[in-house]
Amino acid sequence: MPELPKTLEDAIAQSREAVKSALADGMTRIQVDFLFPELKFMPVAAQFLPVLAEYESRLKVFFADAGAAALARRDWQDVPFKIEDIGTGRAASLQTKIQPEDEIFLFIAPTSVEVPQIEKLCEVIGTRPFIMLNPRLEDSGVVGIGYAARETRRRFISTIESCYYLRPVDEESAVLRSYPGQWEVWLEIEGEYQKIAELPKRPAGDELDMILMKGQPINSTDGTPAKKPSVFKSLQRFIKALSN
Repeated sequence: MPELPKTLEDAIAQSREAVKSALADGMTRIQVDFLFPELKFMPVAAQFLPVLAEYESRLKVFFADAGAAALARRDWQDVPFKIEDIGTGRAASLQTKIQPEDEIFLFIAPTSVEVPQIEKLCEVIGTRPFIMLNPRLEDSGVVGIGYAARETRRRFISTIESCYYLRPVDEESAVLRSYPGQWEVWLEIEGEYQKIAELPKRPAGDELDMILMKGQPINSTDGTPAKKPSVFKSLQRFIKALSN
């Protein structure tokens, strides 16, 4: 059973296991989220990538734009996989980015701006698996997008399975999902993090508020609450170390 990780490094290791399980179960549209402020995606991606090492040159890694892709090529020399940018949306250009020999795809930190291009790329990818690492695909601040486009975007996003998700709600609570487990809510009680809820869907808004207000721990099979030492101070330290 997944537990609340002590560090971001533990969380990334946990996410790799979740992705392996999802791929083994035949999932082809996978999302991984570490929802911490000021989290730099390149160090996270570097620690996540070993889960896909077996694919070697059959892996293709996408960055949001040409500049980010160029920096990745500079920093990740001698890697076996290919690095691309998501592109400008021209159909011919997008077609050339997906080759028949490509078996699996990793999109690193794409944003809502790239959704139209990602959708077109995924049409070319077809049934081959892809993973979205720390995407920001839903952005209510995007202007100039009509209702039909928003609905199309929402439908596309809904086809992607959230296989790993870790978000501190505040300094005393967090939401965790690690495939194939359910969504979990953890709360610090008397200095220890305890799992207080398991749900089939991600809790949010009023539902999450109600769960945290009740704060009743779930008992394990032996009658004792599931406990985990306090983690978020060490997580924040780890994030600061990665950011340097």
